[in-house]
Amino acid sequence: MPEGHTIRRLADDLDARFAGRAVRVSSPQGKFSDGAALLDGRVLRGADAHGKHLFLGFDAAGWTHIHLGLYGTFRFGTGPAPAPVGQVRLRLAGDDAYADLRGPTRCQLVTDEEKAAVHARLGPDPLRHGDGVAGDPEAAWARVSRSRTSVAALLLDQKVVAGVGNVYRAEVLFRHGVDPYRAGRDLARAEWDAVWADLVALMRTGVEHNRIDTVRPEHLPEAMGRAPRVDDHGGEVYVYRRATQPCHVCGTEVRTAVLAGRNLFWCPECQPR
Repeated sequence: MPEGHTIRRLADDLDARFAGRAVRVSSPQGKFSDGAALLDGRVLRGADAHGKHLFLGFDAAGWTHIHLGLYGTFRFGTGPAPAPVGQVRLRLAGDDAYADLRGPTRCQLVTDEEKAAVHARLGPDPLRHGDGVAGDPEAAWARVSRSRTSVAALLLDQKVVAGVGNVYRAEVLFRHGVDPYRAGRDLARAEWDAVWADLVALMRTGVEHNRIDTVRPEHLPEAMGRAPRVDDHGGEVYVYRRATQPCHVCGTEVRTAVLAGRNLFWCPECQPR
């Protein structure tokens, strides 16, 4: 499932191509045909992202709420839009660009009030840091600091922190030497502040480069004389999907286990209990 940096990048890309313009909207697949008919020809005011939720705001027509889920994708093209290929749920088209949405978990029209309700049930988003309640780490700390649940599970709970997925949770805990099984209430405030600040920086870098990179300069392939990582997720990481491989820092074998239904990765030496 795409993590929060991907959704923020999508919002930025959609703004760059369509914001402030009248947009042709269609649903070649037919599953969003009623909504598309209401939006067709209207001006796209702009895109908004909170965690893994994307919103497209159209003049006098509310918002289109999109959640990509496991299989959803947006594909962009330039020039006049060609005949659609595959199951295109939503097509946005201008004179010089188009975007096709396929396979989302959610694509529906919502009102301002319904959009606000989505924001209200989500935790703060590191990519919205400084943007009022939606980016305030105090709300997350209030939940983390009194929870018996492991910090690894809490980071994946979108009601606690919005936008963090399996990669960022594994990597940020490694970078701060936090045992993923430690209870949230046993995390010191200084540790939480450092984790949050790192998530803000890492996820903003993810938006900029459109991939997740978490390895510090001294542990990059060229600095260590090792081969670059080859993985369809891209980017250099410390522990994510590196089970049984040696830790870049201490050489200990990286471990994996299932926690809250997701694969967890950590180094038992760098993240001691």
